[in-house]
Amino acid sequence: MRKFLIAFALFVVAAAGIFFYSRSGGSRSEGSPRGGMMAGERQTPTIELGTVARGEITDSLTVVGNLVGAQTVDVAPKVNGRLEAVDVRIGDRVRRGQRLALVEDRELREQVRQQESAYEVGKASIRQSEADLGVAESNARRSRSLFERKILAQQMLEDAEANAQSARAQLDLARAQFAQAGYRLEELRITLANTRIVSPVDGFVAKRYVDPGAQVSPAGPVVSVVDISLVRLVVNLVEKDLRRVQAGVPAAVQVDAYPGQTFEGRVARLAPVLDPATRTAQMEVEVPNEDARLKPGMYARVEIQTAHEDNALVVPRNAVVDQEGRRGVFLVNQRTAHFTEVRTGIEEPQRIEVLSGLTEGQQVITTGAAGLRHGDPVQVAGQRPAGGTSRAENRPASPKPRSED
Repeated sequence: MRKFLIAFALFVVAAAGIFFYSRSGGSRSEGSPRGGMMAGERQTPTIELGTVARGEITDSLTVVGNLVGAQTVDVAPKVNGRLEAVDVRIGDRVRRGQRLALVEDRELREQVRQQESAYEVGKASIRQSEADLGVAESNARRSRSLFERKILAQQMLEDAEANAQSARAQLDLARAQFAQAGYRLEELRITLANTRIVSPVDGFVAKRYVDPGAQVSPAGPVVSVVDISLVRLVVNLVEKDLRRVQAGVPAAVQVDAYPGQTFEGRVARLAPVLDPATRTAQMEVEVPNEDARLKPGMYARVEIQTAHEDNALVVPRNAVVDQEGRRGVFLVNQRTAHFTEVRTGIEEPQRIEVLSGLTEGQQVITTGAAGLRHGDPVQVAGQRPAGGTSRAENRPASPKPRSED
């Protein structure tokens, strides 16, 4: 019985050894393993290639912000008084010089009429004084002639000359009073004209602050007018983007109100200094808006063209990798990846400009480049593996039929 148990145990151990031997593919010395790689081996990666080509490429910067009108003016009266009429409502288009509202002007009109009468009286007073002066000067000349002929006493000559002098003074006074009346009349006419509240710009009524009957003064606006023939986007550029933008470059503006539509503008101004608190510089983008489709307050996305090349050498973006502080691409030589350092320029979402390191027509690794190292073996997608065999070659040979003796 004991011998039987020992024999049975040896049988179990032998069977287990055969089982594990068959699972591991046999001895390590008998060729390559089946059904998997040896421990520590790395599977050859499959990669795809792209061609270095020439083409047009553009660098751009995207910024966002709210649109504002070219001008927004709060229009207030130039005189105090009661508001008699407001001629416009929100949304009305207005022209420069158009009346927007009127301050009550009846009293001013009456004052103007009275001053016009005073002005005419002053004019008549000058004419009368001029006539009086003519008579006085004539009497003075005649008196001097008589005095020289010893016919008239000196006292009478002096009286005649005094009368002429008084007439000249009276004329000067009349002229001064006439000028003063003219100044006062002009002042009243200006004040009367200022009862008309007019628009200083072409645009649209954005706000209406008061209604007829309200007391108004130069300190309080009546309406707000916005000029939207041109709209602006004011944004703050971070320091690293300043070198990429110049005044005058094109800008493409998009708003949610008109999906898929682009409005052409330009960078109008760029601040020469940075805000020390935010380390940003203010930039203004202007967009012509003659049809008034763009409204102040709309949220806008602006793409600014910062660089452009018509005939640049470009590669797919995923071909360019950074390794150990160097930027480059992988070329394939005899199924091996070779890292080649390049100098890049303009970058787009899908392509990158190559300034040096490559020539047109070369092929670079695209898909799979990110995980490679210099000297790694690679397998190009669609090509037959090196030293590979077909499925028929991997299949065991069929046994030859035994010949009959």
